[in-house]
Amino acid sequence: MSGGLRTGADYIDAIRADGRTVYYNGEVVRDVTRHPAFRGAVASVASLYDLAAHPDNRERMTYEIDGSGRRALHCYRIPRSVEDLRAARGMSAAWAEATCGLMGRTPDHVAGFLSGFAAKPSLFAAGGAAYADNVQRFFQFARDRHLYVSYAIVPPQIDRSKPAHQQSDPTLYAGVVAERDDGIVLKGAQQLATGAVLSDYVYVSCIHPLQPGDENHAFGVVIPMSAPGLKVYSRKSFALAGDARDYPLSARFDETDALLVLDDVFVPWEHVFIHRNLDVCWNQWWKTPAHSYGNYQAQVRYATKLRFLLGLAKRVTEITGVGAMPPVRVQLGELAAHATIVELMIDAQETRATTDGEGVVWPAKSALYAVMSLQGELNSRMVDMLRELSGGSMIMLPPSLADFDHPDAARDLERYIASPGYPARDRVALLKMAWDLIGSEFAGRHQQYEKFYGGASFLVKQNMFRIYDFDAATSLVDRALAGVELPADRAAA
Repeated sequence: MSGGLRTGADYIDAIRADGRTVYYNGEVVRDVTRHPAFRGAVASVASLYDLAAHPDNRERMTYEIDGSGRRALHCYRIPRSVEDLRAARGMSAAWAEATCGLMGRTPDHVAGFLSGFAAKPSLFAAGGAAYADNVQRFFQFARDRHLYVSYAIVPPQIDRSKPAHQQSDPTLYAGVVAERDDGIVLKGAQQLATGAVLSDYVYVSCIHPLQPGDENHAFGVVIPMSAPGLKVYSRKSFALAGDARDYPLSARFDETDALLVLDDVFVPWEHVFIHRNLDVCWNQWWKTPAHSYGNYQAQVRYATKLRFLLGLAKRVTEITGVGAMPPVRVQLGELAAHATIVELMIDAQETRATTDGEGVVWPAKSALYAVMSLQGELNSRMVDMLRELSGGSMIMLPPSLADFDHPDAARDLERYIASPGYPARDRVALLKMAWDLIGSEFAGRHQQYEKFYGGASFLVKQNMFRIYDFDAATSLVDRALAGVELPADRAAA
């Protein structure tokens, strides 16, 4: 490690051929760092660690742990001031800029959840003091080693009309099947493990409401990706779409999503945060700042992605020569307004942040959930606007930049596809990047990801409903009604 900080080489060495079981295209992938489906994303994560470890980025990316001289990533910090919160934002923004905001589950995401858990050990102590100790101990372990932790916290979509324990097989959803002196054994599956293929550990729990009878599924554990019995089934990797010059985003930033299967996975007690406790399993998300910290990071990432989209939109209008037209400027102005709203809502999470009785700073939930509630609709609107601005420019492209390698094709392409100030190669490269953002399979996954990022729309909006001050709103109505003087009242007077 460089000065105690993890480098990209350290990260790659840690996950290379460590025994993890990843299935892809009917085969077991023995080394995810070299497999073409994953190596681009691995290299991108490695570059993030190198960025953080660079001496020039010391203050932006890290902080000193309790005057010890040791340094940790800002994402592994329990904020005690708004300045601490903003420092985490600065770090996450740097990583998001390095990935164009297209990797939603970089190591700072779940680090925020772990920080939120560690900020409120008393919640986990409700199930037993040892669980609180486990939370604190693992948080420090992950912080000191700058680990990449992913998570899988959603049960598979088998029969959502029934609770976990009433499924056709009670071990379909991940749950405890045995308890031993030295730990517990888990069986079943959990999904949407974005980035699990790339990570060191995975946190497995449940964010869905559980019912009495679901106790076996009310758990929270951390598992090394190399644990025996832990199997990862990755979705199709869009990094394999084609030449990286033609799919510059897919090739580098497809972090892949996965189904985790736990086939009698043993978890030692020291890695158990929650065990058969419905209340703690639910409250870990809402009565600690975990959900707020993780999604604060997510909004920093999303704001960066929107800036990237806006930059592409501006360049597309420049190369097609329509940038000065008033209707185009109106559309660009609307795009800029949407992107600015997201940026300012992150500011509001800081300026309206609260400090609890234990000195822990919480980002403002009203600002967080307001933008999360609208994210799916907002994202779809912005992508459609980029489609409108590009017209047919992204459709009429040569199949590959390799066409420029043929002298006859190059002469024609350089004559008929060029724009003032944009030689044909530059124009094609830019438009292929724009297509990769809004038209490729990678783009389609991102559309779905942003639409359901925080869960189904009705779930996210219920978060907003729970925290909005409806009493203040209805009191305005009541006061207005009380002050109304009807004509009949004046006549009687």
